[in-house]
Amino acid sequence: MNERILRVLEYTKIKEQLLGHVSSSLGKEKINKLVPWTTIEDVKHQQNSTDEGVQVLRLKGHVPLGGIRDIRSSIKRSEIGGILNPEELVDISTTIYGGRRFKRFIEGLLEDEIDLPILANFTGQIVPLTDLEQEINLCIDDNGAVLDSASSTLKTIRQQLRSFESRIREKLESIIRSSKSQKMLSDTIVTIRNDRYVIPVKQEYRSSFGGMIHDQSASGATLFIEPQSVVTINNQLKEAKNKEYQEIQRILRQLTERVAEDADILLHNVEVLAEIDFIFAKARYSHSIKATKPLINDNQYVKLKKARHPLIPAEEVVPIDVELGGDYNSLVITGPNTGGKTVTLKTIGLIAIMAQSGIQIPAEEESEVTVFESIFADIGDEQSIEQSLSTFSSHMTNIVQILDQINFKSLVLFDELGAGTDPTEGAALAISILDYVYERGSRIIATTHYSELKAYAYNRDGVMNASVEFDVETLRPTYRLLIGVPGRSNAFEISRRIGLGEKVIEDAKSHISEDNNKIDLMIASLEDAQKQAELERVNAASINEEAKQLKKDLEDRLQEYEQTKNKLYTEAEQVAQNAIEKARKEADEIIKELRQYQKEHGTVKEHKLIEAQKRLEDADPMLTSKSKSSLERKKPITQNLKPGEEVKVLSVNQKGHIIDKVNEKEYQVQIGIMKMNVNEDDLQPVKAEKKAPTKPVIRVHGSTITKTELDLRGERYENAMRAVDKFLDESLLAGYPQVSVIHGKGTGALRKGVQSLLKEHPNVKSTRMGAAGEGGSGVTIVVLK
Repeated sequence: MNERILRVLEYTKIKEQLLGHVSSSLGKEKINKLVPWTTIEDVKHQQNSTDEGVQVLRLKGHVPLGGIRDIRSSIKRSEIGGILNPEELVDISTTIYGGRRFKRFIEGLLEDEIDLPILANFTGQIVPLTDLEQEINLCIDDNGAVLDSASSTLKTIRQQLRSFESRIREKLESIIRSSKSQKMLSDTIVTIRNDRYVIPVKQEYRSSFGGMIHDQSASGATLFIEPQSVVTINNQLKEAKNKEYQEIQRILRQLTERVAEDADILLHNVEVLAEIDFIFAKARYSHSIKATKPLINDNQYVKLKKARHPLIPAEEVVPIDVELGGDYNSLVITGPNTGGKTVTLKTIGLIAIMAQSGIQIPAEEESEVTVFESIFADIGDEQSIEQSLSTFSSHMTNIVQILDQINFKSLVLFDELGAGTDPTEGAALAISILDYVYERGSRIIATTHYSELKAYAYNRDGVMNASVEFDVETLRPTYRLLIGVPGRSNAFEISRRIGLGEKVIEDAKSHISEDNNKIDLMIASLEDAQKQAELERVNAASINEEAKQLKKDLEDRLQEYEQTKNKLYTEAEQVAQNAIEKARKEADEIIKELRQYQKEHGTVKEHKLIEAQKRLEDADPMLTSKSKSSLERKKPITQNLKPGEEVKVLSVNQKGHIIDKVNEKEYQVQIGIMKMNVNEDDLQPVKAEKKAPTKPVIRVHGSTITKTELDLRGERYENAMRAVDKFLDESLLAGYPQVSVIHGKGTGALRKGVQSLLKEHPNVKSTRMGAAGEGGSGVTIVVLK
């Protein structure tokens, strides 16, 4: 992108705002070098990275990027043999820690299954270098001081230093406390001159202490003397300090060599951290201007919804809707001065550049931008004083350069095209320039005062008129952009508002051609129609929002209803299941007793069957009043039941066959191995049930069973297990020697559960998988005892 274009569109101010959101000098450097990308792959990648940063800030509110420093110069010095000072080593340590902490932060988000592919890739490249960080921290504290623990030698030397300093202070303090010495001293303090401990002595007593003079006061009345009694210890102290310095240099050299060993890794970490800081600077800036991620295309199509100029305060900016590259490639904006035409032009150009820089744009969701190879602009008064060019000449010089460089992937912005010269010639030149740019396939937005360009937009395919609205009531622009409506000068209305006589205005109108008057009336009509359409659109949007809210409320209520209903069903099912379980256990016990009785006596006596029937009736779960009344309403018709006819005993929910009629109200029925007398009201002919075209089926707790089959396909696991248990009991009572359980193939979980239950069931003799004609592995054949 041309540097002048970036300056004209105020891109540098956007970068200045971005700089307020960086966490380190690394991010600052990235922003200073930032220029728009010109390939769709790069732009999409940058926009996606910014969006990931926005997502992290939305979820966490912050990002731990503190402590990161630009340590590249220190690393390079370590590679060429220089010795790093403690402050440089501390910066390296904090940068390692900052990278490690950020890596752990992102890994935590990834563990929560948050999709951050770009940040995950960056953090995956960060090498923690924990050993180097710990080595530096063991030797140097946060303030850059080398610690005693850095080496045993340094610790010994510093113990000696403290000992020498203590002895010197003791000797000097004994001197200044002496009553004999106090009159010779200017002040009773111990101080330091030239790294040696001294006392302030009056000039006339210089010979009383001996030793060395290191300094004197400005007046010469006080001498700072090192008494002879501490000279030797001071010499020892100085020698220890030299040893301390040498040991510290050795420690720093050793740490520097460690840094040099990991130089390549450190440099790569720094590059990664610079990218990360850049991403989150863009993300924070996006939050500050309430920006959104635009859709990116490569077909030169732009559609901005409620776009705002990012440099205008939020309480002042007026959003605009703009489309370019769909039904039309050129937009001609007309309207009065100070109406906002230039701001509109800059808004569109600046948003295009921001999007191509990976910065989210100040517009509504689903706004769409394209990737331009180049953006050109001729905006404002840029006449060259040095070249003594007029305004018109300056603009034409710039336009000539633009026309030489444009192509079908260019965006061209013209402000007041053709202005600064004769209106007729200027308008003709403007039309010619617009035609030339249009033929080259570029996207164009131009502002103008010329009426001829309003007609131009009407007469050319691919060109659209637009205007900035002006309120003649308040004599102020509204800054709203009206697509499809050319602008009016509003000169007569404005003049009337500020008091110009009606006669003068009418006389002025008489000088305007009839065609121009018709055009003004047409434009006024279009403006009114557009305003009305906008009001209706806003009203429709409001109604739509209310409908959406109503729909949401209804959905919430429906969901609440479903939850309550499911809860009640679950509770009722549990109560029923408990009752059924109790009845099943009782039935199992009765069958067990009957089998035992049959085993001991050979046949089951009548009184035993009657007793068993009574116990079964007592074990039957109590029905609710609703269920009972429903059963009573469906009383079976049992007239003329004949021996051998298949019937259902309702009280025990079992099928059997009529043996004989005992009396007018009772029949003898055989159910499996049992014979019992049953009242006709408790019998229902099987033939009365509604038959399906295939073999008869009934539903048992959600599972479909036939006479000798149980179909579990589609059932939940728990329901299926209960259905199998009940089916086996019923089959046993019916006297079936063999039954089939259809569980399907699926994932195999249901089949395994069924086979496990069958294996432990006391009434199952053996099981096998179905043969090819029986359903294969989707069916288990059960042989009953």
